[in-house]
Amino acid sequence: MKNKQELINAMIASGMLRTPAIIDAFQTIDRKYFIPDSFSEYTYIDGPLPIGNDQTISQPSTVSFMLELLQPEKGDKILDIGSGSGWTTSLLCHIAGKDGSVLGLERVESLLEVGRKNLAQFEFGEHCKIQKAGDLLGIPGEKFDRILVSASAKEIPEILFDQLKIGGVLVIPVRDSIFRFEKISESQIKREEFPGFRFVPLIH
Repeated sequence: MKNKQELINAMIASGMLRTPAIIDAFQTIDRKYFIPDSFSEYTYIDGPLPIGNDQTISQPSTVSFMLELLQPEKGDKILDIGSGSGWTTSLLCHIAGKDGSVLGLERVESLLEVGRKNLAQFEFGEHCKIQKAGDLLGIPGEKFDRILVSASAKEIPEILFDQLKIGGVLVIPVRDSIFRFEKISESQIKREEFPGFRFVPLIH
């Protein structure tokens, strides 16, 4: 793709991008602000790019697919695990708006600084931030409307189900599939699997 609009049009045409609020986020939160200078000529290709420390910024169509599954809304409290370059955190901040909140978590120290710097470009305010991931996955004891995980787990991490509100949604890659979990009640989780994806591993 030569530019942002061509990339967005292609994702809409393929059906990967459908929801107006998510389309608006892709229009506003330009991927170019999250790409290392050495890869700037590849900004709008529909593929992952290295961002250092063996991590990548995900393929745009994969990000749009995951956000469509997540269906974040204005006012949501959102957790973004594996925030990396800060792109997904920024997209989610734009969608959640000032009445919502987004917390990005990142384990890699150098990427933590990169993500914070990239996020700061958009002046979202205190309701959007990135912090160092703790020893346990997510934020145990907290409850979120939406949880997005951008790295592949070996097993389904049930610890995250406890961090979902009733009606909340978790989208996470497990091995080579993307899973969508919806918390119907404290004892019932609806599960959908979408195979055929590749991600860097979730290290925890």
